[in-house]
Amino acid sequence: MTKDEIKKAEGKMQKALGALGANFNTIRAGRANPAVLDRIVVEYYGTPTPINQMAAISAPDPRTLMISPWDRSTLKSIEKAIQTSDLGINPNNDGSVIRLIFPPMTSERRNELAKEVHKMAEEGKIAIRNIRRDAMDKIKAMKKNNEITEDEVKDAEKDIQKITDKYVKEADSMADAKIKEIQEI
Repeated sequence: MTKDEIKKAEGKMQKALGALGANFNTIRAGRANPAVLDRIVVEYYGTPTPINQMAAISAPDPRTLMISPWDRSTLKSIEKAIQTSDLGINPNNDGSVIRLIFPPMTSERRNELAKEVHKMAEEGKIAIRNIRRDAMDKIKAMKKNNEITEDEVKDAEKDIQKITDKYVKEADSMADAKIKEIQEI
């Protein structure tokens, strides 16, 4: 019975790491990566719509992203959404496509991005610890209802802590890799 709870907690922790990795992909690390636009939404006929659902995004060279909207009437709204985002890049609109030219990163910008990575990693680790807490609460509730013994509670808590430590360490290593990627550029 406790094994099921431990497996559920581990599955949730894997999802939390996946979400952390997706967040890290939205951080620009020198190369033009279409994933940096994933968090930007555009008001499209009254509905907030992600850019990647209303335009083709390509990277013609390592420092440029080209956004080709399927509906040309959305060019202005896409341009406005990019300008108001925290991307820090001014879009170039030529009437048919929008080009985002990524400038070389300054050391100040690298430090800002490193801080953002640390913040995201800490949020991911908090999510993992919250999953641990929920799993521990369920185990204790099972003990209270006399479904499991005290020894099973101790074993389950050790297992959950071991899994938590593993995923927190993985979150740290993901953050370190992203920071190294940012610093190398």
